[in-house]
Amino acid sequence: MGILDKKYYYFIGAGGIGMSALERYFNSMGKSVLGYDKTPTELTNQLIKEGIDIHFNDDVKSIPSDINQENTLVIYTPAIPKNHQELNYFFDQNFDVLKRSEVLGEITKNTYGIGVAGTHGKTTTSSILGHILKVADLESTAFLGGIAENYQSNMILNGSKYTVAEADEFDRSFLKLSPKVAIITSDDADHLDIYGEREEVKKSFQEFASIVEEKLFVRKGLSFSNANTYGVNEDADYNAINVRIQDGYYIFDVETPNGMLVDIKFQLPGRHNMENAVAAIAVADYLGVSSEKIHEALATFIGVKRRFNRFEAKGKIYIDDYAHHPTELDAVIKSLRELYPNKKILGVFQPHLFTRTRDFAEEFGQSLSALDELILLDIYPARELPIEGITSKWLSEFVNLTEKSVYSLEKSLEAIKSKEFDILLTVGAGNIDTIVKPIKEWLKGEA
Repeated sequence: MGILDKKYYYFIGAGGIGMSALERYFNSMGKSVLGYDKTPTELTNQLIKEGIDIHFNDDVKSIPSDINQENTLVIYTPAIPKNHQELNYFFDQNFDVLKRSEVLGEITKNTYGIGVAGTHGKTTTSSILGHILKVADLESTAFLGGIAENYQSNMILNGSKYTVAEADEFDRSFLKLSPKVAIITSDDADHLDIYGEREEVKKSFQEFASIVEEKLFVRKGLSFSNANTYGVNEDADYNAINVRIQDGYYIFDVETPNGMLVDIKFQLPGRHNMENAVAAIAVADYLGVSSEKIHEALATFIGVKRRFNRFEAKGKIYIDDYAHHPTELDAVIKSLRELYPNKKILGVFQPHLFTRTRDFAEEFGQSLSALDELILLDIYPARELPIEGITSKWLSEFVNLTEKSVYSLEKSLEAIKSKEFDILLTVGAGNIDTIVKPIKEWLKGEA
């Protein structure tokens, strides 16, 4: 089956960030794109405006009558429950049904695939790389796991010779890709509900590394054979040195096997983001992108939605971030401490998944203890059922702070308004993003 041979592309889980990038891809090809999601969101509203037909009731009657086995490809996400009526109908009627990762695998197989893998950093890294390729006018498409602020989209479309795709370790999805080149930013333990043991996560990344056909780039310190390394002030093949801050930008040089890139300007904060930038530079350099285009792209990259997004009003600084793993929380809080020493930080954290909360409770406690005050929201279940005894109240016992409290999402805004702080940080991968706009309106004095 050719991936572009169908008339209809029916997505189940259409509001997912990775799914919606594929929807935009097929929509740009002039295909009829439609499907189901559980609830309307800002993203589904935008997709509908772009001409993608999304409904929100799981009902076989919602499937148009002219859809059949010959003219339709059904694409779903593993987060969909097994009792989903529409998905089971398509299976029972012998439609072509593929996981999102399988579709991405087909696309990378038919193009020059570049996979960006890692338990942290892959969205920012793939967005930077996609932006570099676009600025350099290489014929490329980037499928992103977040909304790139430069494009207000999770897809950067500029042709089909190269494909940049996030290589997602969840459900071992990245093993479906066919990468010529790949980046591995990290291989920390995560998704233990899928993998069971922490060592199994590392084994899966090693398996991913083995399918890379040409060149693998890994962060210095990771153990992968036959790989080029990158880092910041490390003995790495691609190494950022002479780092300084000027007018809100990081300025640094990058040592490469092909010479030195001098005075790279980059505005995202934190060492982790600089590492992500160096990883993207390494791949761009390998592909032959000129120094001038790399400089231009890095200087103009403004970030990814919900990745350290900054807002200032009335002397308060508000940061919103997608961090939902202890390592990510560490990076965000450390960046805040570097940028704003001696400021009081109020953190609002929504744990994501009962299993992740259980498996990393001690690590979460250590990370969150670096704040000055903490509001914990109820755990966002995503695809899971509750686990007895695993609650945000339970998690709070691991946090070594005097000022800590637990609230529901619905009551969180009033709680925030009652607190004293210099910096407000909201973090989490669930629906905590629904309070971002109300917080900004309050800080501006509009609510």
